[in-house]
Amino acid sequence: MKATRLRPLALGLAALAVTVTLLDRARAGDDDYYPPVTDARTLQECASCHIAFPPSMLPAASWKRMMGELDKHFGDDASLDAETTAAITRYLVDHAGDAPGQASKLLRGLRPGAAPLRITELPKWVREHDEVPQSDWASKEVGSKANCPACHVDAEKGYFEDD
Repeated sequence: MKATRLRPLALGLAALAVTVTLLDRARAGDDDYYPPVTDARTLQECASCHIAFPPSMLPAASWKRMMGELDKHFGDDASLDAETTAAITRYLVDHAGDAPGQASKLLRGLRPGAAPLRITELPKWVREHDEVPQSDWASKEVGSKANCPACHVDAEKGYFEDD
């Protein structure tokens, strides 16, 4: 066979290998993958201060509570106009960890109806991070437990496996 005929075949096989690798990564990381925020308004507003946390990391009650208290958002006033607040709330609630079609393993152990505001206080999160020394959280590179990308380099893509 001529080399020119082999080139498309090689490119096709390479593309297939990349696709399989990505699908395997998503499948293998089910416990550590949370679909990232895809809503432009939510990304714009939330990611302007911190990572736009995947909505499936908290139950709908948490998102409703958080969006209803934006004037005291973890010590800051993150207030938005009513239309933006309503749109972001809808997006977060529709994609929350307890929304239809979602099965967030991060919510395991959370009592029904609970509305925690901090992902870092969820039982599964606490169990998975119990080996991290307090000094790591306080380091200049990390700064807080909410700075997921400091340790999980693909956090903004929804991957939170140990790196």
